[in-house]
Amino acid sequence: MEIYLPIAEMPIDMFLILGMGMTVGFISGMFGIGGGFLLTPLLIFVGIPAAVAVATQGPQIAASSVTGSIAYWRRKGIDFKLAFVLLAGGLVGTGLGVLFFNQMRKIGQLETVIAIAYVLLLGIVGLLVSLESVKALLASRKGGKGMRRQAGRHHWYEGLPWKMRFHRSGLYVSLIPLIVLSALIGFAGAVLGIGGGFILVPALIYIFRVPPQIVVGTSLFQILFTMIAATIFHAATNQSVDLFLALLLMVGGVFGAQFGARAGANLRGEYFRLLLGALILIVAARFAADLVTPPREMFSVTPTETVR
Repeated sequence: MEIYLPIAEMPIDMFLILGMGMTVGFISGMFGIGGGFLLTPLLIFVGIPAAVAVATQGPQIAASSVTGSIAYWRRKGIDFKLAFVLLAGGLVGTGLGVLFFNQMRKIGQLETVIAIAYVLLLGIVGLLVSLESVKALLASRKGGKGMRRQAGRHHWYEGLPWKMRFHRSGLYVSLIPLIVLSALIGFAGAVLGIGGGFILVPALIYIFRVPPQIVVGTSLFQILFTMIAATIFHAATNQSVDLFLALLLMVGGVFGAQFGARAGANLRGEYFRLLLGALILIVAARFAADLVTPPREMFSVTPTETVR
């Protein structure tokens, strides 16, 4: 059953979009990620213009994050204090990211920037997560302590000014690295159409040693508000948010996130990270294949925006 998308200016199969939203919602709830790193490429692969795909996935990610956050909140799996600190930096980064997005779109380089950035960003993050998870698995089988922090051992960034204690996460760390991390993720999220959870979750686990059960819920809660902000910014500045497409994605995402949250709660930390790393690498490989594969049509004619 096809419907016409007014902003994307193309017909699309309704059940295909619902299925995509449900699949990404399941992954979002399971891994504590927004799912945009998977949803945006999927939309582009089925023919949705890159600008519309990036701007429209925000509502779906927010909807999935709502249901996933509720599930983890009921299990006391959210560090609200940490989430609000991350949110402060994320909002600043999101605003800067939308400005950069609009500039790249005006000069006609948006799709190229998105493709190259996905390959580099996903490839690096996916490889690091996969390698670390394999090491953790091997260490656990040999009786090692894996990801546990050694007593008296601290990294240099934990001693920076403006330190704050986060009791639920077991952290006593400077706010500076947390805000910088969340700002960078917010910037990337606005430009690439990603919630940033696939970066935030491994960063909190590996860099700050936050327990995986707390990371997932905290990430979802922070992603909820950054995605709402990104949607508002995109709609106000470049009018590329397709509400019909967003609604279909939201309906599927809401159902998928509930099942994903239940599945993620029963997953061991080592296997959790290994699956996440493998998923990220698959998406990176798909984008890399598109960059090196010759297009079917060597030339195309599209209208460009006039810069005044």
